[in-house]
Amino acid sequence: MTKLVLIGARGRMGRMLQACAAEDPELAVVGLVDQGDDPAAAVPAADVVIDFSTHEVTPGVVELCARHGRGLVIGTTGHTPAEKAAITAGAVRIPLVWSANYSTGVNLLFWLTRRAAEILGEGFDREIIELHHRHKKDAPSGTALRLAEILAEVRRQSLEAVLRHGRQGLVGERAAAEIGMHALRGGDVVGEHTVLFAAPGERIELTHRASSRETFARGALRAARWVVGRPPGLYDMQDVLGLK
Repeated sequence: MTKLVLIGARGRMGRMLQACAAEDPELAVVGLVDQGDDPAAAVPAADVVIDFSTHEVTPGVVELCARHGRGLVIGTTGHTPAEKAAITAGAVRIPLVWSANYSTGVNLLFWLTRRAAEILGEGFDREIIELHHRHKKDAPSGTALRLAEILAEVRRQSLEAVLRHGRQGLVGERAAAEIGMHALRGGDVVGEHTVLFAAPGERIELTHRASSRETFARGALRAARWVVGRPPGLYDMQDVLGLK
């Protein structure tokens, strides 16, 4: 039996994690933490902690888990450089799964995007379009940024140098090296991501559409089971799914 503590338990993902965990006889939720609660009182009871709170909270959760030697699954996004550094430092002490998206399908999209970029080469322009519900606070999404990172890694580019967020006005011709990023918001869309490769005479689109947060919750729970007993290190869902 794997014992879980959920941080951000009263949010959309927190409630979905509770519902999915209740269906799994190998999982037991032993602590629910949200705004106003003390995570330090709950973490020692866990085998693994799942954090779907907010990016500001995550560094403190990392430190608590490191102090008690507990594995951690991070589902927050929008981290500052300092917060990213704190997460990376924590992975030296504990096993930590940190993924932009916990959907199995999205992680296959990551893999397909890399392979397509490698095969198609520099003759194809690259654009990313993402669509989320009107309440999402960060843009672009963590998943879209990870897709952009993959595209930049394949061509050995600095992402900061080639990423272009939307276009307006007389911007001139599209630079061959750039990666276009377009964030759309509206309604109750759970999440859609498209990677577009375009060349003269042809276009390839890789798209993932999520219709329920259940896919993210089940992936995070899969990561939680997987990370228990692993050596300290920074892992992602590609490791969990054996795609590396």
